[in-house]
Amino acid sequence: MSNAVTGVASTALLALAMGFGLAAAPVAPQPAGLFPLAAAAAAAADGTGLPLPRFVSLRAEQVNMRTGPGVRYPIDWVYLRRSLPVEIVQEFQTWRKIRDPQGAEGWVHQSMLSGRRTVMTMDGTHRLRAEPREEAETLAYLEGGVQASLIRCPRATEFCRVEVNGTDGWLKRSAFWGVYRNEYIE
Repeated sequence: MSNAVTGVASTALLALAMGFGLAAAPVAPQPAGLFPLAAAAAAAADGTGLPLPRFVSLRAEQVNMRTGPGVRYPIDWVYLRRSLPVEIVQEFQTWRKIRDPQGAEGWVHQSMLSGRRTVMTMDGTHRLRAEPREEAETLAYLEGGVQASLIRCPRATEFCRVEVNGTDGWLKRSAFWGVYRNEYIE
């Protein structure tokens, strides 16, 4: 038998040695398409157990979004906006695949994310209201792209309470990104 593995169906040696002084052991042949290391990597994907997807925000002023879950992957995007709301769509060990308000996806380290909930207004102009109803006094007009801290989203209304630059008010759910349609935050 040669030292090279010639195909998936041949008996391969799993070199566990990697400097740990362990002996190599034979690995049973695998059907085409199944790779033992890929299966091991999938088993090692130890997420938080929290529901996916879910919203969080960026913790730092500068956050690198990478093409894959690790520092060996190239940086695809650099966020320069602390507290930007993002959606976690996948987890792999300490890395989170996120989606931003524009739909861009990539991987960031969990230490760059915060559980603090924020939202971002959609395009157009939106009224920040004094109470959770259409007829309520307008406290401010918010343009698209304004970030706000999410305070609560009660069941009984289509409005959520937010804070923008020190002003608390109510904003319609349809006016911002960062909360699911049937999500209620008390």
